[in-house]
Amino acid sequence: MKNKISSSKAAPRIKFDPDFGTAIGAVKAIKAGVISSRELTKHVFGRIKNHNEKINAFVTLNEEQALKRARKADSDLASGKTWGPLHGLPILIKDQFLTTGLRTTCGFTELADYIPKENAVTVDRLLNAGAIIVGKTNLPVGGGDIQTYNKVAGTTNNPWDVTKTSGGSTGGGAAALAAGFGFLELGADLAGSIRTPSNFCGVYGHKPSLNIVPIQGMIPPLPSLVPASMNRIGLNDLAVVGPLARSTQDLKLALEIIAGPAPDEAIAYRWALPKARKAKLKDYKIGYVTDDPFCPVSPEITIIISDTVETLRKEGVKVKEGWPAGIKPDEIFGIYFQLLAASFSASPIFSEAVINRLKTFFDTPYGGYERSYVEGLTLSHKNWSFLSIARLAGRLAWQEYFKQYDAFLMPANCVAAFPHSHDSNMWGRVIEAPDGPRYYAETFKWISIATLAGCPATVIPVGQTKTNLPIGIQIMGPYMEDGTSLDLAMKMEEVLGEFTPPPGF
Repeated sequence: MKNKISSSKAAPRIKFDPDFGTAIGAVKAIKAGVISSRELTKHVFGRIKNHNEKINAFVTLNEEQALKRARKADSDLASGKTWGPLHGLPILIKDQFLTTGLRTTCGFTELADYIPKENAVTVDRLLNAGAIIVGKTNLPVGGGDIQTYNKVAGTTNNPWDVTKTSGGSTGGGAAALAAGFGFLELGADLAGSIRTPSNFCGVYGHKPSLNIVPIQGMIPPLPSLVPASMNRIGLNDLAVVGPLARSTQDLKLALEIIAGPAPDEAIAYRWALPKARKAKLKDYKIGYVTDDPFCPVSPEITIIISDTVETLRKEGVKVKEGWPAGIKPDEIFGIYFQLLAASFSASPIFSEAVINRLKTFFDTPYGGYERSYVEGLTLSHKNWSFLSIARLAGRLAWQEYFKQYDAFLMPANCVAAFPHSHDSNMWGRVIEAPDGPRYYAETFKWISIATLAGCPATVIPVGQTKTNLPIGIQIMGPYMEDGTSLDLAMKMEEVLGEFTPPPGF
C-alpha cells in the first residue's frame, strides 16, 4: 500500500491508507483529524484522473459537488457536528439508482441526458449517514448482463487484466473499488450483479435477504413508466439492493444504513440486523460444495475453494460436504432462469421483434437456454404462480437445513473473469475457459441458488488463479439472518487475509 497516513502524536494513533483503506478506517481518520474529508475526496479524484482511463469505471463524475460537500463536512466537524457513520466518506453509486441533480442513465441511450429530481431511498439513506457521492459507476443496459458495457459510457475493464470483463451488472463499481476510487459502492443483484463483479475484481459484496433493502428509485423500469416513490416490493421476487466494499466490516456497516422498511412501511415496523449465530469461528457448523455436474467448476477454482474449506477445518470449523435434502441445483436454475426472464419482460429491450428473433435460435446447440428464457419473457400469471410456489418450497428446504447448519459455502462462479464478449445474441455467447468452452448461461448458475431462495450471500476473495485473476467464494446464510453470513465472512477474512489491490494501481 503506497500512501499510509499516520496521525500526529497529540492525536489518537491511527494509520490510514487513503488509496485502499476501509470505509470504517476512512471515517475514523476523518473524525480524528488524520485527513480531512476534502483532502480524501480530492485524493480519490486524483486517483481517478491517473487510473480510470485504463478501466473506464464511471458514467458520470461528480467532482465539483463532491468537493463542495466535503468542505461542508469538514466545516461542520470543526464546529462539533457529525453527520453520521459515513461522515465525509467518498462513495460510489451504481448508475441504476436515481440521484437528485446527477445524471442517471442505467445504460439506456434514451436516458443519456436524464437528470432525476429525487434520490432513490437507499441513496438518501447513504447521504443522510454523511456520505459524499464521487460519481455514478458503469453498468450494462438496464442492468441486464454480467458484463459491463453500453453505448452511453462504453466498456468497463477489469483492473486485474484489462482484456477481461469486470463482471456485471455492478461491474463499474467493483472495478472502481478494486482500483481505489472510493470506499463503498451501492449495487444491486438479480443475476449475481453484486456477487459476480466482486468475485471477478477481488472485492467484497453482499446480496442481502430478499426485500430487506428498499428498491424504490432503482431502474428499470424506466422513470417515465413508474414513479420513483412507488413501492414495488410486492412485485419483487428476486432482485435485491446491497453494498460492495473492500472489507466485510464495511459491508455490514453499509447494510445497517440502507436496510429497513420503505418509507411508507416504516410507520408500522422496524428492522434490525439479527445477531450472528456464533461468537467464534470454531463454533460454526457449515455445509459446502466445491463442484457439481449441473455446472462444472474450472479445476483451478475447485482447488481454491477446497483449500479454503480445509483452512476452515484446521481452524476447528465443523464442515460437511453435500447439498441439503430436497435441493436439486439443476431444477433450481431452471426455475430461476424463467423467473429471471419474467423480471425483465416489461423492459423496452424485449420487444416482440426481439422475442421473435430469440425464437429463431431454438434449434441451435444452446437452444434450450433460448427457449427457457423466451418462456420466461412470455410467462402467464398461472405459470408464474407455479414457479413461485416452487421457489418458496426451495426456501423451506434451506430453512430446514439451517436448523442444523449455520451457513453454506459454494463457488461464486464456474469461471474466473473472462475476455469481453458482446455478441448481441447473449445466450449464444461462448466463453473460453481453461478447461474448455462454456455457454454464457452457465455463468449464471452458481448465483441462482441463493437468489431463488431469497437468502443472504456474501462474496469474499479467497485466492487467485495462475494468471493472477481473483477468485471469490459465496457464503450463503439463513433467510433473514444476514448477520450470520457477514460474521462468518469477517472471521474468514481474518484467517484468509484482507483485500489485495491489483498491480499497477
